[in-house]
Amino acid sequence: MKRSMGMACVVVVGFCLMAAWAGAADKVRGVTDKAIKIGQWGPQTGPAAAWGAVARGTDLYFKLINDEGGIHGRKIEYYLRDDAYNPAKTKAIGKEFINQIGVFAVVGGVGTAPGMAVRDDLSENKVVWVGPSTGNKHWSRPFQKYIFAVYPLYVDEAYLLTQYAVEKMGKKKIAVFYQNDDYGKDGLEGVEKYMKEKGMELAARVSVEVPDTDLSSHALKLKESGADAVIMYLLPKHAAIILGEAAKIGFAPQWISSSTLSDAPLMYEVTKGLWKGVIVASFGELPDSDHPLMVKYRQAWQKYAPKERWGTFYYAGIIWAEPLVEGLKRAGKNLTPEGLIGALETLKDWKGIGPPLTYTPTDHLGAKSVKIAKVKDDGNLELLTDWITITK
Repeated sequence: MKRSMGMACVVVVGFCLMAAWAGAADKVRGVTDKAIKIGQWGPQTGPAAAWGAVARGTDLYFKLINDEGGIHGRKIEYYLRDDAYNPAKTKAIGKEFINQIGVFAVVGGVGTAPGMAVRDDLSENKVVWVGPSTGNKHWSRPFQKYIFAVYPLYVDEAYLLTQYAVEKMGKKKIAVFYQNDDYGKDGLEGVEKYMKEKGMELAARVSVEVPDTDLSSHALKLKESGADAVIMYLLPKHAAIILGEAAKIGFAPQWISSSTLSDAPLMYEVTKGLWKGVIVASFGELPDSDHPLMVKYRQAWQKYAPKERWGTFYYAGIIWAEPLVEGLKRAGKNLTPEGLIGALETLKDWKGIGPPLTYTPTDHLGAKSVKIAKVKDDGNLELLTDWITITK
């Protein structure tokens, strides 16, 4: 009798251990029966604080999704951290996301250098990253299994901006004013690519470092180049300073900007009206668009965050998160990193309020199109083109 009871206990213990092991094997980091943990870093302070609105826009979107019932019965738990555009801080946040909070995915994340500080750690830990808030090649070239880019490449964007300046505006002497890092150099590369194809020479290449505040010599170099158009890949603060310095010395080229400075009313305000007439690339619908989703998101903004300023930087946080939510929906109830990857790879010419997105098992670039717009006298944008796509 005692032997039988002993055997029974062994069997029961064995079943309990097997159940525990199975539960551990089935557990997915950042996913519970009721929640999906998603993180984002963004510069709420520091030299790029104007871009901090991106991560707060994502917060608005997730609140809307949660109030609509969440995703397959789960609500999104959103973790926003301030990295002050400092890669060392971003790296620490990445470790917190992986080792302490245990996020399932990350979304957005402003800045090339900050993003590179965490890219490999995230991928090695199978954290899916959707919509890095930067158009650098590092997210898609070479292929990155766990990263899905939403932002068009800076190289492609700069090519299209240069093409527009030359072929539509008749500009002949192009200069580039760029941040001296991978962000700015990608923009420079795109301009140079177009110019080389057309047998043209750049009027000037002028770079700026992130900490710089005195740009008087930079403005003088640009003026002395004789450029009739200057294409910018800069922080908002540097764009404001350079236009002010140029105005002081009577230098008035056609200013052309990456989509990183496409929040026209904000730039108009910080430049005290000097942003009027600037040509910008755009990665999404305009702020006052009557697109049904834009109408819906503006209503959500009034409900959840009326103290926030509605603008391109803010709703960019929605643009980066839209495909993540679509992927989570398509992945189904049994959510895993591999399942989300497979679901995202089914998106073909899919659109929210950003560019059309297509992902495949061998290409996670997603977007290859931008719109081009011009800043009007009142600081708002006027569309000059619909989506245009690089074909080379």
